Formats: sequence, C-alpha cells, structure tokens
Amino acid sequence: MDRIYIIAEAGVNHNGDFALAKKMIEKAKKAGADAVKFQTFRTEKLVSAFAPKAEYQMQTTDCKESQMNMLKKLELSYSNFASLSRYAKEIGIDFLSTPFENDSIDFLNTLDMPYWKIPSGEITNKPYLIRLSKTRRPIILSTGMSTMNEISDALDIFADYSKSDIILLHCNTEYPTPYSDVNLLAMKTLGEAFGVRFGYSDHTRGIEIPVAAAALGASVIEKHFTLDHSMQGPDHKASLEPEQLSDMVSAIRNVECALGSSEKRPSASELKNITAIRKSIVAKSSIKKGETFTEDNITTKRPGTGITPMKWSEVLGLTAKRDFHMDENIEL
Repeated sequence: MDRIYIIAEAGVNHNGDFALAKKMIEKAKKAGADAVKFQTFRTEKLVSAFAPKAEYQMQTTDCKESQMNMLKKLELSYSNFASLSRYAKEIGIDFLSTPFENDSIDFLNTLDMPYWKIPSGEITNKPYLIRLSKTRRPIILSTGMSTMNEISDALDIFADYSKSDIILLHCNTEYPTPYSDVNLLAMKTLGEAFGVRFGYSDHTRGIEIPVAAAALGASVIEKHFTLDHSMQGPDHKASLEPEQLSDMVSAIRNVECALGSSEKRPSASELKNITAIRKSIVAKSSIKKGETFTEDNITTKRPGTGITPMKWSEVLGLTAKRDFHMDENIEL
C-alpha cells in the first residue's frame, strides 16, 4: 500500500437490488476509489427476532419494522456477491465485503479480496475474530465504540500476524457523526499505541473530515456512498452521492500529494522565484569610492542577485572600492 487506500463503502445502500449494487461498483470506480465494499450476511444468523434497531435506523426506516425484517430486505445472495466480485475485477477496482457471521466468512474467503474489513460491532466477538484469524488474510479493523483495552484484546487474537497485515481505523458509529464527537486525533493514538498503520472510517456529513484524516497520516479512508440520498434505507442520508465521492477522492489525492516528505528544502517549482523575491544589499543613495558603508547609505531591496542581507553586519563599516549609484548592488 504505497498511497492512501480509499474504500467506497456501498454497504447495504443497494437496498437488496443486484443491479443497483453493480451500478455502485461502476460509480466507485469512476470516482477514483481503490476499493468498493459491501456487507454480506444471512439475516437469521446475524440478529435475533428480538433485536431492536439502532436509534439512527429508527429515524431513517419504518420504526415499526424489526431490525430482522429491515435487514432481510437488504440481503444479496452469495451468487450475487460472487458476480459482483468478478465484475469489480473486470473493471479494475478492489472488491471487499464485510462478513457479519460465520457462514459469510466461509463464503467470502473463497473470493479474491485483499483484506478482511472488520466492522466496529464485531470487535468484541471473539469466536468471529478467531475464525477470521485462521484465514491468514490481512485485516482492516474499525474501532468505533471501543476502548483501548477492547482493541488490545481483539488484536491479541491476531498476535501471530505481522504488524504490516493489520490496519486500525478510528471510527464513530453514530450516523451521521456530529463533528464534536469525531475526536480525529485519536486516530494517531491508535498507531502510536499498537505500532500498526492507522486510518479512518467516516460517518460525518460531507468530505472535510476524511480530507483532514489524510492530512494527519491516514493509510486507509473509508466513506459510505449512495446513488441517491433520498432512497429509503438506514444509511443513505449519512452517505455521499457519487459526485461528492469523486470530490472527496480528488481532495484526498491532492492532500496526499501535498504532504511530500519530512525534509524542509526549496521545491523545484519555487527555486526560480528566489532572485525575484529575496533582497540584496544595495546603495540607498549615491556612494563615492572610499566612503564607509553605513545604515545611512545602504539598504536592502529586491532582487536577490547581490550580497545577501544576512551579511549586513559584515558589510557595515567597510569602504566602497568604487562609486555606486542609488539602487545598485553593493560589491566588495
């Protein structure tokens, strides 16, 4: 991973429609994302009949409907996901999907995915994490709602993984996340505390926070997107539309390019400006040969083609070896 890895999170914003899911892959590719990610689950194995909806789900879907009934309408078949994986490879974008239960882990493990993307809600699901760890596939782990101890316990399960095979994503699981709750600096804390690469999974409105995450050194940035904010479903309103996704990718790439290296030096593009913008020591007024250079008869002006003003103290008190006109560069 030699640049920021941008994941366009399609999630369940296809609303259970295979054709929409396929179109989302096209839009993610067009926007410039590195990967498009879905969510794979068998509803009956993910939630019990008694599972309530999250508050944000209550606000964006039928509040009388159970979480199970809501999710059932958002399922795609395993054969659908196999087709989506092949299509993503065909058009040149990485395919990812998050499994939410063991059967989906086993199925997705047959597909060509560079990473497991583990969602925040599974970080305390030990048997799930153990099953993933046995596949030896690298992981990207979201840490929403988590304490440092919970993250540490989860990483213990992947203790025999190389550090390079683990990426932690700072995340807040409120949809949309209030800016006051983002706590973006905690992203860097994850990298420092656990010695792994870090990134950010965003649920805020807009693109400012993912771009800020890029400036702070994120290796991975994940962002939900949808084909249309007005569609029915739990995540559409906290997602970007395709044009916004494209704007986010472009902004992140610009920031990434601008970060450069840690070395402070003149850039190639600005070297040509040095003489025009810097100053030289020049005659403040006419100076006759033999006169002493003083603060009354020399000054500093552009261009920087003569003696640098950093030698001001060395020039003061010396004697002019020839006549100088006003504004002429002083020569010793």
